Amino acid sequence: MGKTAWILLLCVAFVTLISASSPQSLEEQANPMLEKKWKIHDPDRPLPPVVDPAPAGDPVPAVSDAIVLFDGRSLSQWIGSKGEPARWKIENGYMEVVKKTGTIRTVRGFGDCQLHIEWSAPVPATGEGQGRGNSGVFLNEVQVLDCYKNKTYADGMTAAIYGQYPPLVNACRPPGEWQTYDIIFRRPHFTKDGGLIRPALMTVFHNGILVQDNVELMVPYTMHPDKLPLSLQDHGNPVRFRNIWIRELE
Repeated sequence: MGKTAWILLLCVAFVTLISASSPQSLEEQANPMLEKKWKIHDPDRPLPPVVDPAPAGDPVPAVSDAIVLFDGRSLSQWIGSKGEPARWKIENGYMEVVKKTGTIRTVRGFGDCQLHIEWSAPVPATGEGQGRGNSGVFLNEVQVLDCYKNKTYADGMTAAIYGQYPPLVNACRPPGEWQTYDIIFRRPHFTKDGGLIRPALMTVFHNGILVQDNVELMVPYTMHPDKLPLSLQDHGNPVRFRNIWIRELE
């Protein structure tokens, strides 16, 4: 091999070595969502692609070992955030957020669980961004928002884990149509003196489509009971909920 060929070979090897040691993986190069650590609510963060989910169907029946949290008739499984009776409206098999009545939470607490919940954004659609059909499911917060042809920051859109993870895709149906969340939640584990053994993990399906894949929740961890209530947010928009049931996994 001549001198020139050796020089070319060394150059190729050097470039290969630099590429292999670069902190940007092939996955990161292919997916701009992973290219850097984005600021919370960064308006420049790329939005996920839009996909069309299957058409909305009838309520998904609770399975035999599920605890029914809302059957369309009673708020007996719910109370206000300060322990007072829940004051959301019930009609036609759904409950609806009543502005300024406050967030509601379940009477009992839950740890590892599978949650099924159906919701519908208001019609006619009013407002824009975070002002359109805003609520939230608090196992941390899985954002409820009307993002059907409505742009907002990526980590605050429908099915985002608010302020942390945008959904993998935007699977929104139009406002007024029923949408589903199926959420798998794994609680954090602590040592006896409060040290963190394992963070909380979450998987979310929106309208049957995987949008959060076993992600690690990035929150300030302090020791707390193994089971805590589930909350639904009053954000001032008349979002509707129906057919809520949960399975304990522990």
